[in-house]
Amino acid sequence: MMSQSSAEPLVAVAELVARYADEPPRRVPGYDALHQMAAVLLAENAPRVARVLVVGAGGGKELAMLADTHPGWTIDGVDPSEEMLDLARRTVGSNSGRVHLINGVIDDVPADALYDGAVSVLTMHFLDIEERLRTISEIHRRLRPGSPLVVAHYSVPEVSRDLWMRRHVEFCVTAGLARDNAENARHAVEERVPILTPDQDEAILHEAGFNDVALFYAALTFRGWVGYA
Repeated sequence: MMSQSSAEPLVAVAELVARYADEPPRRVPGYDALHQMAAVLLAENAPRVARVLVVGAGGGKELAMLADTHPGWTIDGVDPSEEMLDLARRTVGSNSGRVHLINGVIDDVPADALYDGAVSVLTMHFLDIEERLRTISEIHRRLRPGSPLVVAHYSVPEVSRDLWMRRHVEFCVTAGLARDNAENARHAVEERVPILTPDQDEAILHEAGFNDVALFYAALTFRGWVGYA
């Protein structure tokens, strides 16, 4: 039998997974449209029959969107949480035959794999600046020349960070999140998430080797870019 102390973290993870389908739209402006835009941007360059990489695939939202809209694509998704990958398996449903899930990080994706595009939504903000650069560089290494990378995550100007974080709380409240929960989430993000500025994020993409980097999404405390290997 599992002890109470060892069971508590598992209960917390289970609760997080159970809430995952409902909470992101309350926290991320344009959440569903963001995934639609990612699919559109990848499809501009990726062929009809393509291999696509999703970094931070837990939950399966990107996987399902890409598989549903592009039946000729096969998709590899990598995520360090086995529980979130279980949710991803359920989310992709009948498309599971074209989706391969990897429990790990970018280093667990074969270095000689060649992808026609990659996407990472709401993941990179968990990595500090050095690890973010290393991870994006490793994604670049696995892309065919000219292939797109789409990223979106927390990215906030330093000089007005407090203002934008307060605006983000108000968005969450109007979207149905209890104010106490929204405030607590803000404090947790500020304490634990290494948020960079938009200039820093864009510079990392350039340093990792991506060209023609362009902003395609800006929503309160979130930004999204597309760049090409």
